[in-house]
Parts: sequence; C-alpha cells; structure tokens
Amino acid sequence: MSDEFSVNFGPAVAAWVAKQAQGSVRERVAALRTAYEKGANSSAIDPAAYLAVRAPATFAAISAALSEVGRLAPDFAPKSMSDIGAGPGTASFAAAAYFVSLQRTAMIEADARFAAIANDLAPNLPFAANVRQQSLADPLEKSDLLIAGYVLAELPVESAAKAALHLWQASEGVLVLVEPGTPQGFARIRACRNTLLKAGANIIGPCTHDGACPMQGGDWCHFKTRLARSRAHMHAKGGTVPFEDEAFSWLAVARFAVQREAARIMAPPKASKVGITFSLCSASGLQDEMIASRDKATYKRARKLKWGDGFARHISGTK
Repeated sequence: MSDEFSVNFGPAVAAWVAKQAQGSVRERVAALRTAYEKGANSSAIDPAAYLAVRAPATFAAISAALSEVGRLAPDFAPKSMSDIGAGPGTASFAAAAYFVSLQRTAMIEADARFAAIANDLAPNLPFAANVRQQSLADPLEKSDLLIAGYVLAELPVESAAKAALHLWQASEGVLVLVEPGTPQGFARIRACRNTLLKAGANIIGPCTHDGACPMQGGDWCHFKTRLARSRAHMHAKGGTVPFEDEAFSWLAVARFAVQREAARIMAPPKASKVGITFSLCSASGLQDEMIASRDKATYKRARKLKWGDGFARHISGTK
C-alpha cells in the first residue's frame, strides 16, 4: 500500500503540505494527537497535520479493504463512485488504484477546509472529480461504488447504523465502510452490518457468513496494514521506525451475490515447532486450526498466510 501511496496520492499530498503549512508541522502533529486523544471531531483538527500523518494511514486502510473487494468481486467494474466524508479525497485516490473502470467521483465533504483541499488535489486523479460541500445526512445521488472511510467514528453507534442505511440506499453496486480498528470502531461496523443485512445487502467481507457476529466480550474484529513512512512523515511524527501499522475495521456489501471466503484469519498466526495455529472466523464461529509441520505441502502454503487473509482457499492451493 505504501508504494501506491507514494506513486499516486503521496506526491500531491506532500506538495500541498509543503506549500500550505506554515511553521513546524511537527508541532502541529503533536497538537493533532492531543486533539484526537480528547475526542475532537474533524472540524477541530489541523488539515496540514492530518495530511502529513493521517492521510497515509487512512489511505492504506481503505486500500487494504478495496484490495479484498477487488479480489472477491473480480467482475465488479464501477464507473461512478461517491467518496463520503472525503477529506482530501483519500478514498477516491485509493479506488483509482483498484478500479480502472472508474470515470468519475463525487467527493462529499462537510468541512469547507477539507473540501478546498480535495479541490486542490482532484486534478491528480485519473478521472473526473466533483467536490461537494454537504453533510452526510443530505440526499446523495446514486453511484456504483460508495466508500465511507473513517466517517462513522464521529457518530453514536445507533446513528452510525442509520447513516449506513442512508449510504446503502444510494449505492447501486458496492458500499465499503472503513473505521479505526478499535472496539468503538468495530461496534459501529457491527451495528452497520446488522442493519445492512436486514436491508438485503450481500456481504463481501471481511465476514464469511451472514449469521450473528461471534465476537464477544472484549474481543473485536480488526486487521492491520503496514505502511512505509517517508522522511517527512517520520520527522512530523518524531519517529525513528521507517514504518507503522494501521489498525482498522471494515465492511463491504454488494447488491449482487459474492463467493466469500470460507474462513478468515482473525489474528497473527502462532508458529511453534509442531506447526502453525490460526484463529479463524467462519460460519461455524470462532475456532483455532493448526497446520502441522509434517504436512509439508500444506505447511509451506500456510507459512505465507497472515492476519486478515482468507484461509481455506489459500490452504487448498486455489486462487
């Protein structure tokens, strides 16, 4: 995902930050971190700081979700999309890497500052873009693909589900929701899942079934994607490690049937001398399965699997 960011979205973001930011971006990033810790919404955050340190992470998370959508629904070829809560247009740029069929995007953003940034960056997209300053609750035109990335976090759980239904009614093909990989982020995703299933949506992923979510207690469904940090990114965050992991929860639903994964890996695999153990979610619920090292052919394939991957399809050797 980091390569896609640097080639596609990254240069445009870096140029905007360099041109617009005044003073120390690092100090503004520290203020942004404090604002997030206090639960501030997007209207209270600094755009330059956000673009410097959060845009790469949100781009990576949305890209990871779209990668699975493209793999599990290979015939889906959207021509139009709506980027809900677009910010600088992150989801539009991410979608450009996965759906070459796209011809236009509507960037829906309530914050005038981020709408202006989206307008500045839109010419870097490979398709037409129309930026609209409006709220999530306003009427939406129908699109083949709707993406709401890190948008529902600002809403109560019960309001998030209603918002998801509003988005679903404007989707003619696929709706993708991506939220922070926290218990609160997953609570919103799970509430949206329940509502969308009742509305007749077909789940693409990450769920492997339409039954009740088996996550209970303090556990929550989330995944991680690793992104490389540029020098500017490292300086802004005061970091020394050249990468970071972004935790996210996601849900993609469609108006058409999809062949889902039979099981999905829900945690980092645990390797031992006797084999590799996977924590899986399937129609049977949550369960562990071990691939013994003595089963050399299967074990060789299992060693390549990671958290978030489909399980049965990879283990069988099929694509």
